Amino acid sequence: MGVLTRFKDIMASNINALLDKCEDPEKMIDQYMRNLESDLGKVKAETASVMAEETRAKRELDECNEQIAKMQSYAEKALVAGNESDARTFLEKKQQLANTQAALQQSYTIAADNAAKMRQMHDKLVKDIQSLEARKASIKAKVAAAKAQERINKVGSSAIGANNSMEAFNRMEAKANKMLDEANAMSELNQSQADSDVDSLAAKYDSAPQDAAVDDELAALKAKMGL
Repeated sequence: MGVLTRFKDIMASNINALLDKCEDPEKMIDQYMRNLESDLGKVKAETASVMAEETRAKRELDECNEQIAKMQSYAEKALVAGNESDARTFLEKKQQLANTQAALQQSYTIAADNAAKMRQMHDKLVKDIQSLEARKASIKAKVAAAKAQERINKVGSSAIGANNSMEAFNRMEAKANKMLDEANAMSELNQSQADSDVDSLAAKYDSAPQDAAVDDELAALKAKMGL
């Protein structure tokens, strides 16, 4: 009756706890259902065996009861025929059968009780399997939805990474633009300074003819005055 112990363990198990421990609930629930189907086969075989024992015990008890009834009938016929000795023999046999009947009745009661319990457990297991079969589709649908959401989350993470990279590129481009603008501004300032120096130097030579004219005029004035 080891299968009965196994059966009780099955009925006491918690499918949600089992699913919490596994890495892939979809695969585990299929395995769980296969285990239940296997156990159901064992329970069926054990139930059939116990029911057969009940049938055998009932047959033996019925046969014994028939024999007792026959011995009673023969004893009565013997008395009617005036054969008291024969009647006594039949009643002695009836007494022996009555003792056997008590044992057979006890065996049948036990067998019938075991058969009833096995049928009850078998029917409950069948009902539970049918219920779990109905829930299996729902559980698998939830698992599929969860996996789809995980994929979406991963894609979302990649998109966030791409956005971060884009922002980083934008910052680098802004920094490069700033560096270019600063370099251009410095170049412009340097060019302005060079132009200013050239202009100053050119002004020096531009004023030279004017100074020479003044010197010539001054020399002429001094000659005229005899100085």
